Amino acid sequence: MSKADYYEVLGVTREVSDQELKSAYRKLALKFHPDRNPGNHAAEEKFKEASEAYQVLSDADKRAAYDRYGHAGVSAAGAGGFGGPFAGSVDLGDIFGDLFGEMFNVGGGQQRGTRQRRGDDLRYDLTIDFEDAVFGSETEVKIRRWETCEPCHGSGSASGRGPSVCPQCHGRGQIRYQQGFFSVARTCTTCAGTGSIINDPCPICRGETRVSKELKLNVKVPPGVEEGTRIRYAGEGDAGRSAGPNGDLYVILSIRAHDFFEREGHNLHCVIPISFPQAALGAEIEIPAIDGSVTLKIPEGTQSGRELSIRGRGVPFLNERGRGDLIVKVLVQVPKKLSRAQRELVAELAESLIVDNKPASPGLLEKMKDLFN
Repeated sequence: MSKADYYEVLGVTREVSDQELKSAYRKLALKFHPDRNPGNHAAEEKFKEASEAYQVLSDADKRAAYDRYGHAGVSAAGAGGFGGPFAGSVDLGDIFGDLFGEMFNVGGGQQRGTRQRRGDDLRYDLTIDFEDAVFGSETEVKIRRWETCEPCHGSGSASGRGPSVCPQCHGRGQIRYQQGFFSVARTCTTCAGTGSIINDPCPICRGETRVSKELKLNVKVPPGVEEGTRIRYAGEGDAGRSAGPNGDLYVILSIRAHDFFEREGHNLHCVIPISFPQAALGAEIEIPAIDGSVTLKIPEGTQSGRELSIRGRGVPFLNERGRGDLIVKVLVQVPKKLSRAQRELVAELAESLIVDNKPASPGLLEKMKDLFN
């Protein structure tokens, strides 16, 4: 039976570039890889066929010989079989990268595990009050993390002698298996890929080199933080295995809503009701601020829904000088009930006022929070 054209096997043209060739082979190799198709002999044959085609076409000299003489031009180069010299000629590491993680150990090299590893990073979700986010705060939190075992100093050994070479993988951290024309390396289950075992485990950590402990940590929240702010504490995460370095702790902030103020960037917003005379004649009133009280000047003829700004009474800039503004929306309140004398006065005023009752744009007034009875 005649062999299929290598270009047709990979689904490319004869003008294919090296990068396009590699991409085409990678797709086929992923699709027909034996580990993805266990027991499927047809898929295994397609995988071998694609690998053979790529082995020839990825080599400039072999490709030139194949283009000129066909299969006869490369038969003497060892392209006909998958034992012997061809087995290691396709660089699977270059093709697959780290796609399969530890599945492939290409080129026959040994991958030794390292017992000492950096600890994991930790996350702590902290909810704070609105005022704490504006002005900063300091609070104590409890976290649970892995600590280096003190009795064995992170060796995991009761005697302090430390680990010995794993008898299963002989220190390599991996066990090699032969699958088809290449070898596959898997993590050794005896030593969990470390390449060593502990014969006399520490009675405290039982050979784990670490123990879980709950501890208290002082968290400082700087002024001006926002929702979702992440505060990093270097070295406050889990301790690494075998006395490895600690990971980091990330405190993620969540801010409770305020009853009166709303925040937009570094500005604070609030809604204040005023009377008709105050709006018409102008006035100065005391209103609450995030840090006490402040005088608000209402210009004469202020319309309901107008926003007035008070500079420097908003949220401090994070790690900088200065503050945002306090933005006050004023709403003119209309009395629901009037006495007879009040009605007469309003009626008299109405006769002297002329109002253009043209439609106004909707949506000027937003929600108003009751502050006064």
